[in-house]
Amino acid sequence: MTLKVYGVLQATFTQRVLVVLKEKNVSYEFITVDWAGKTHKAPSYLLNHPFGQFPYIDDDGFILYESIAIMKYIALKYRDQGAPLLPDPGDLKATALMEQACSVEASNFNPFTTPIVIEKYGKPIRGVEPDEEVVKECVLGLDSKLDGYELILAKQRYLAGDSITIADLAHLPTGTIISRVGVTLLEDFTKRPNVTRWWREIYTRPSWQEVVASADAKI
Repeated sequence: MTLKVYGVLQATFTQRVLVVLKEKNVSYEFITVDWAGKTHKAPSYLLNHPFGQFPYIDDDGFILYESIAIMKYIALKYRDQGAPLLPDPGDLKATALMEQACSVEASNFNPFTTPIVIEKYGKPIRGVEPDEEVVKECVLGLDSKLDGYELILAKQRYLAGDSITIADLAHLPTGTIISRVGVTLLEDFTKRPNVTRWWREIYTRPSWQEVVASADAKI
């Protein structure tokens, strides 16, 4: 049975899942969630995602939500297809470094990029004025955190070492949107050459460009 993805193409957490599926060359069926109609809050939907969010997947009856968990599941199940994206499960240290990199994204990147996305991208779509003070605070916070990224990436090609992992790919959705709305911290080569090198490398991957093209086509 074909794996099913329930989500919204423009949603950042959905895009995380889609880029891994494309990296792994996995066939899937995409089911668009009618978020405007609040389908994701219906009792039938909550049976599969108790928090009424997206995405979630249905892999022949196996239901899984939370984007990082889904990314890990896909990368492990289809380990022999496409780029590995996860260390060898038997390599304890490499696995720990990958988990560390995922935590870095969750603690030092997403808390700053997601509010910017909401204010500068989400609100205007709904005809609501963005809160520029929130944006300013998050830009300053992200700027500080990217100094840490520069230190990491000065020593290695990717966040978990010299091989790309799901931790790197998790940065793509919100990182792309903030760049589009004028927050160009990831492209400041003069200030952070290693962050810029890393960002350009992951951003230009064909898998991500496919995801971006699909999302843009639906706008």
